[in-house]
Amino acid sequence: MNTLQPESVFSFFHEICQIPRESGNERGMTEYLQAFADRRGLECRTDGAGNVVIRKPASSGKENAPVIVLQSHTDMVCEKNEDVFFDFSKDAINYYVEDGWMKARGTTLGADDGIGVAAQLAVLDDLTLVHGPIECLFTVSEETGLDGARALAPGFITGEILLNLDSEDEGEVFIGCAGGIDTTARFQYTQVPLPSGTTTVKVAVSGGTGGHSGDEIHKDLCNAVQVLARFLWNARKKIDFDIASINGGNKRNAIAREAFALCVVPNRDMELFRSLFIQYSDEVTGEYRITDPFLRTEITPAGSPSGMIDRHTADRIVAALYSCPHGVLAMSKEIPGLVETSTNLASVKMDIDGEIRVGTSQRSAIDSARRNAAMRIESLFALASALVTHESEYPGWAPNSHSPILRVCKEAYENLFNTEVKVRAIHAGLECGLFLNAFPHLDMISFGPTLKGVHSPGERLEISTVQKFWLLLLEILKTV
Repeated sequence: MNTLQPESVFSFFHEICQIPRESGNERGMTEYLQAFADRRGLECRTDGAGNVVIRKPASSGKENAPVIVLQSHTDMVCEKNEDVFFDFSKDAINYYVEDGWMKARGTTLGADDGIGVAAQLAVLDDLTLVHGPIECLFTVSEETGLDGARALAPGFITGEILLNLDSEDEGEVFIGCAGGIDTTARFQYTQVPLPSGTTTVKVAVSGGTGGHSGDEIHKDLCNAVQVLARFLWNARKKIDFDIASINGGNKRNAIAREAFALCVVPNRDMELFRSLFIQYSDEVTGEYRITDPFLRTEITPAGSPSGMIDRHTADRIVAALYSCPHGVLAMSKEIPGLVETSTNLASVKMDIDGEIRVGTSQRSAIDSARRNAAMRIESLFALASALVTHESEYPGWAPNSHSPILRVCKEAYENLFNTEVKVRAIHAGLECGLFLNAFPHLDMISFGPTLKGVHSPGERLEISTVQKFWLLLLEILKTV
């Protein structure tokens, strides 16, 4: 790592990559941060949720400067390719460098938001930097519901300026974001015996590009769950087959890359079934050849399952998955090119206890539009007789184009790089909206280095942009 610049940031990122930190399992990171502060004699507090704040005094001559809060989240989205053996509860991230990018072998990299955490640690560690009083806030479980930010109590931080280090486009600074809500549909099924004279095969969609369900929802990427449902729906119109199991997708904030179903097909119709699947494969790989060049569809023999989903429930699930909206629902009327409202068909998961859960998430900067999108999804699954619930709603962050810290950032960027920084709002969710609930006085911006393919095994960090991100951060700290 000592060949990568800035060396201190990448050195701390290396240490972070050794620590399991899936959402809900951040204890190792919390203990690491506490030990980090203790070794350096820095004040450290931890709240009941596991959020940590570490305070560093001002450098000489900056004692009267305002307190600045630097903030990142310690958890990561844990996604891997099906053929990769990896245990996120204990294995270190196996990263490598290729063509100017840092990547991981078959898993998410965790630079979202490990690189932000690493930058905070580098600031805390370096005694030569010029800055006012600093509070480094590390929040937990951002990726699964912004739980850490939701749990923050007044007084945990004291600064009135917050720099969120969780954005993914160098050269851009963000001053607003969408809010979100999760919507879950639950189907109860009965397991019934397999009929005689049938063969079970596994049909699979894999190799999708995937990615962030906010940042990349407008790219019309393949949604593996919906593509699988498309085949099942159309094939069932021509062949009387059953479904033993169906699973696909994973995280609420990721576009589904893989989906699988075990199909119980009458022997007499097997050749037709294979023919329909081959035809379908040619169609979808052609449609997604640009956005998802590594998309694969496969049909393979499968062992005989213990039973299958009752026909009535299977029909309802396939129809609901096929017709469920996915993608952009509305574009902003105020900010050209910004997605205003979207919905993500994230996953379908089957339990052996008789329940199949469909996970979706809706985003919008407008509260009423976000809730309307969630109600639309509820109404569709209600038609399919599913039980629908809504969870983990969080507010958006309204842009403030007159922000004083934004003005500092713009001037700092132009001084450093002789070009203007782009000021944007983002369709992804950031914790900033929730921070305002507990700390309504905060003046906030968000920025970071360039990341691509986050929330998928294709996640990669553009190494050259980390240096620019670091220099901008230091210039802002020196200027305020």
